[in-house]
Amino acid sequence: MATQNMVQAINDGLRHEMRRDPRVVVLGEDVGKVGGVFRVTAGLYDEFGDERVIDTPLSEGGIIGCAIGMALYGLVPVPEIQFSDFIFPAYDQIVSELAKMRFRSGGEYAAKVVIRTPVGGGIRGGLYHSQSPEALFIHVAGLKVVCPSTPEDAKGLLLASIRDPDPVLFFEPKRIYRAAKGDVPEGEHLVEIGKARTVREGKHVTLIAWGAMVYEAIAAADEAEKQGVSCEILDLRTLWPVDIEAIVASVKKTGRVVIVHEAPKTCGFGAELVALVNEKAFLYLEAPPIRVTGFDTPFPYTLENEYLPLAHRILPAVLETARF
Repeated sequence: MATQNMVQAINDGLRHEMRRDPRVVVLGEDVGKVGGVFRVTAGLYDEFGDERVIDTPLSEGGIIGCAIGMALYGLVPVPEIQFSDFIFPAYDQIVSELAKMRFRSGGEYAAKVVIRTPVGGGIRGGLYHSQSPEALFIHVAGLKVVCPSTPEDAKGLLLASIRDPDPVLFFEPKRIYRAAKGDVPEGEHLVEIGKARTVREGKHVTLIAWGAMVYEAIAAADEAEKQGVSCEILDLRTLWPVDIEAIVASVKKTGRVVIVHEAPKTCGFGAELVALVNEKAFLYLEAPPIRVTGFDTPFPYTLENEYLPLAHRILPAVLETARF
């Protein structure tokens, strides 16, 4: 085991897969000599050279289009989009081409592409560097969506994503790039896609979160415990396919659920989770599900901590549903 932060764990995962499989290539803006804007790819250029660690022009559509072509010719590209806010010029390539390649070819061609990109707020990035666009990709058939909250899961899920036969959106919560630290297994380490992690067992309320919001859920649960409310915390880790079995099992135990995410509330992934809970566990609910989310506005700069669903906003929702 080695103690690493999330940046180090992802770098370790990329290096491991590039050594294991010569088909794996990394491409994106400044990923080579610079090592990426957050230094996640630092050192890879020196070890693997410019044929496997490729600095690209500033063209997200070009980056993803190039990655799709590489995948169809047998490579395993791992493109980086510098911030998830910049992914929209590539949206057509992702949803119209990448997501549909297996279906449109009758299963003859699969596009093994893992798109890495930092998501979320917490770094004073303002409206163009702080968004959480996961729901836009979960809605698209053919894509898998991953968002780890710990260094160990970041490495394990990255290895699993690179080896998965289908395209994966790998969202990295940049607020905890260096703040989240933990023991990470050296060498081979995989975490199964589609399995949630129970962060904490509890009796009264199920708290569902992912990415950086897992830590806010933990902080809110600590305060709720002082008031006699026991929270079970689920870290989804994989947003799609979602581990509905784990969610239902927890809701059956607690009868109450609070969902936390940074993205705006309207049509956010929390709405789909509420629908799934109602379909699969309605008779076990003791209170209406509650969502604690970002607001239906562009992401602010000076009011960032008011926008984010931090612990001080989660706690009242927990207490409200517990006392319903």
